[in-house]
Amino acid sequence: MKRTTIISLVLVFLAVSVPLLVSSFAGSGDKKEAGAQQSGAPSGVSAENASGTEADGFDMSFSIKFKNGSDVSEIPMADYLIGAVAAEMPASFEIGALQAQAVALRTYTLQKILAGGSDAHPDADICSDSACCAAWRSVEQLEENWGTDFDAYYEKIRQAVTSTDGVCITYEGQPAQAVFHSSSAGMTEESGAVWSASLPYLVPVESPEDEQQVPNYVSHVSVSFDDFRETVKEQYPEAALEGDPEDWIGDVVLTGSGRIDHVAIGGVQVPGTSLRSMFGLRSTAVQIDITDSSVEFTVTGYGHGVGMSQYGANAMAEKGSSWQEILLWYYPGTELSDADSFVNQAEG
Repeated sequence: MKRTTIISLVLVFLAVSVPLLVSSFAGSGDKKEAGAQQSGAPSGVSAENASGTEADGFDMSFSIKFKNGSDVSEIPMADYLIGAVAAEMPASFEIGALQAQAVALRTYTLQKILAGGSDAHPDADICSDSACCAAWRSVEQLEENWGTDFDAYYEKIRQAVTSTDGVCITYEGQPAQAVFHSSSAGMTEESGAVWSASLPYLVPVESPEDEQQVPNYVSHVSVSFDDFRETVKEQYPEAALEGDPEDWIGDVVLTGSGRIDHVAIGGVQVPGTSLRSMFGLRSTAVQIDITDSSVEFTVTGYGHGVGMSQYGANAMAEKGSSWQEILLWYYPGTELSDADSFVNQAEG
């Protein structure tokens, strides 16, 4: 596969696709810190084929321009995906969840390329900054992070990538918005509740993870009245936050998935996404309580809630669901397609 193939597709793709919801995986802060070094080959794997994939497989033959820190280099999709899957999902997860993650990341990367990359890095297709694209770890970083588990974990991640080689998620013939998040509060969220566009395959579905499976599944944030007033007034100066704090919080309107759509604070309608950002909440699945001295937030889950829940995917895999079943559950109405065939078909 030549890079000119992808370049020639940009106009075709832009003419028929919906606008991107966001330039990153929603910029939700759900990602881990991005990697800082170029990928290298682990022991026992040749530098020419660090991922161990077949030389003629899609992921090895298709190269991407990858920005890691200030460096831009051209690397095989396979090498990128191993570092990205390892950074975005715990290697201890079930292989089925890791496979689903690999396909979601492959799809996201293809979509970024077809859409012309990002204004943040016009010289590269994708980067290692989780606030912009997706997190990524080099082999050296993984060796340091995993220690004596490195060989087993690396092989597990490699298998997740190679066993799904070239598979992507499509909707009506185009790569889907394969966004994901850490964990949901019983149901995922619809895209329109978080971003400007509502997509038919990014809708609420049940998600099976619970507090026994997810660390910090329920979290608590306590904010003094003074800090609450100052934080809200900084973004919403018209908010009336005088008098009894019991009167500061008005009606709370929930989305279909049970998250806060918007809440009246000092007479101002504050979106749940803004509330989350202002107070560093792990999600918008929030209960608000007023005590004698503070505003208390009880938060369930972690992330924007749209698309695949990573802990939900792991829970499904533990119960025997395949990676295909996981993906089609979290992205209803989509199809699993061959990336090579998709690119060739679009070119024609």
